[in-house]
Amino acid sequence: MDLTALADFNAVAQHGGFAAAARKLDRPKATLSRRVAELEQSLGVRLIDRGVRTLRLTDEGRMLSEQTRGLLAEIVEAGDAVASRASAPRGRLRVSAPVVYAHVALSRVAARFARAYPQVELEIVAEDRVTDPVDDGYDLVIRVNPRPDELLVGRRIAVDRRVLCAAPDSTVVRESNMDMRGALASGLPAIVMATANDQTWRIQIMDGTVHEVTPVPILRLSSLLMVREATLEGTGAALLPGLLAQADIESGKLVPLGLDAGPAVEIWALYSSRRFLNAKVRAFLDMLV
Repeated sequence: MDLTALADFNAVAQHGGFAAAARKLDRPKATLSRRVAELEQSLGVRLIDRGVRTLRLTDEGRMLSEQTRGLLAEIVEAGDAVASRASAPRGRLRVSAPVVYAHVALSRVAARFARAYPQVELEIVAEDRVTDPVDDGYDLVIRVNPRPDELLVGRRIAVDRRVLCAAPDSTVVRESNMDMRGALASGLPAIVMATANDQTWRIQIMDGTVHEVTPVPILRLSSLLMVREATLEGTGAALLPGLLAQADIESGKLVPLGLDAGPAVEIWALYSSRRFLNAKVRAFLDMLV
């Protein structure tokens, strides 16, 4: 089987048509069409239904694409791994990361990485969905408290704890200055995530004791970044990731009332165990750590 023709077929399948694939690859549409026709002839099957407005793979075409696109990616990775032994990191590097972590940490890391490795084209996508490195085309995915997965390997890059905090001029802080235990024992005006279903929070205060806190939601928001902004306005208290609240606490914009007494949050950078750890991924991992 001609691997070049197979790669061209997978590009057409991935991008939804000959014209789109030609634009993406910067190659003539006629060349891609000829390559796919040659592949069909060598296999003796029709891979693409022509004569329809949108691309439609035949059953054989769909099976071939599903079973070979990962293999082709591994071949490219193998070539990159060999090349990386003799050269500096180069090529395209795609990273998927949770929105908050990308917002707080990755912009600065990305800027330093771009200066250190100008031959690497770095793309970071901020998204909270669980992505697959192979199927979604990422070299690296960053996850919070990931479940064990034999298909993924990587490194723990950070450990974080949620911080209960509020603005200095909020009612919560004024009451806690007089009696932290009393302020936490009563219903706590809180800003929570829209998806939160916590009935109580377990908060460890400065003296080391742990208290059950009942949040009374006064705002439900769909983003932790929104929760932070509302907390800065003095609306109520919130449990925020330490990474997100740290700068505001250091500048005095937020006051820490306690820490989440639950397990610490682990942040991992993961890649497919079926791929080589090439030079560009290794360099980015080192910079993250």
